[in-house]
Amino acid sequence: MQTIDWQCHDFSALSVEQLYAILQARSEVFVVEQTCVYLDIDGADPSCRHLIAWTTDQQVAAYLRIVPPGLKFAEASIGRVLTTQLGRGSGIGKELIARGLAACQAAFPGNDIRIGAQQYLEKFYQSFGFVTVSEMYLEDDIPHIEMLFSPKQS
Repeated sequence: MQTIDWQCHDFSALSVEQLYAILQARSEVFVVEQTCVYLDIDGADPSCRHLIAWTTDQQVAAYLRIVPPGLKFAEASIGRVLTTQLGRGSGIGKELIARGLAACQAAFPGNDIRIGAQQYLEKFYQSFGFVTVSEMYLEDDIPHIEMLFSPKQS
């Protein structure tokens, strides 16, 4: 695995090239690999912070967006979580979530964090302190669950 440069930016601070790389990675993972035809560009990105793990040649290795309270859920949220082929198997996914939680808590201190997680990742998110708070539901034909992280209990 190459050296990783972690960056967390508001949407307005992303360069056109960075935004293009992020949207390309999201499309590769969510639309192509997971064969989900959906509108990834949902209007939320300009209100979010974006945590990106860049390789030395400026490719996305991992990414998530930090969503403010009230935009997707009543609570703050982490979404569009992905690890590209470049980062898989390196442990970068764990680092991504740890950094994402820290950045979300810094942006929205004291707020709970709600996620819509793919169900097969339930134990992974539980290892960070998330608690399952919903029954399974289908989103784009993929089983999901809502999970909640409470900084007061972690």
